Amino acid sequence: MSNTQFKEKTFVNDLLLDDQDHPFTKLETPLREDAFDLNDDEKIEIIEKHFKEIMLTLGLDLQDESLRGTPKRVAKMYVKELFSGLNPENEPAMTLFTNEYNYNEMLVEKNIQFYSCCEHHFVPIVGKVHVAYISNGKVIGLSKLHRIVNHFARRPQVQERMTIQIGNAIKNALMTDDVAVYVDADHQCVSSRGVKDQTSSTITSFYSGAFNKEEKRSEFLKVLSI
Repeated sequence: MSNTQFKEKTFVNDLLLDDQDHPFTKLETPLREDAFDLNDDEKIEIIEKHFKEIMLTLGLDLQDESLRGTPKRVAKMYVKELFSGLNPENEPAMTLFTNEYNYNEMLVEKNIQFYSCCEHHFVPIVGKVHVAYISNGKVIGLSKLHRIVNHFARRPQVQERMTIQIGNAIKNALMTDDVAVYVDADHQCVSSRGVKDQTSSTITSFYSGAFNKEEKRSEFLKVLSI
């Protein structure tokens, strides 16, 4: 079995880590009270100026045609794309439907691709999220599960926090305690810097309600392996 075939997994199951390599402060994304005093255009303008200074400090020639528009592009990408999940106004609307089929087994949505950003080094976290829930009378459109994942991914993140945020959001939206979340991700702060380990990935999980029972949890994990 080669490293290229199977990645070594780092398991983090419902833990809040607190160490120098991977500090985890709290369940909510750390935001100042004035985080939304500026509108998007004002934020883009300020970030553009600061990123221009970073590029100049690195010795890059911003008169070059390829680099001239980079500060503005980066600023727009930060505000409108990569970190759009910071703004609660971008939280997806949760339209629910009555469970008319009386389906009372778990529903699993596998392989939800996400792109996030490590809040420690501002480099990508890329991976997949698998979610499951058991209806408490309501169901949600499958695309909304994807939107929930991407809303919390689109911000500077710690994988443990993101996992819990996704789990709690699904619980609140569906008004059910029976929710499971499993996240498997590659961190470029590990693969592209520091130890430069390109063979490992990090796994985190969230279980509540029925999924705290061994039988239902095992059923969920078995589905993920199929």
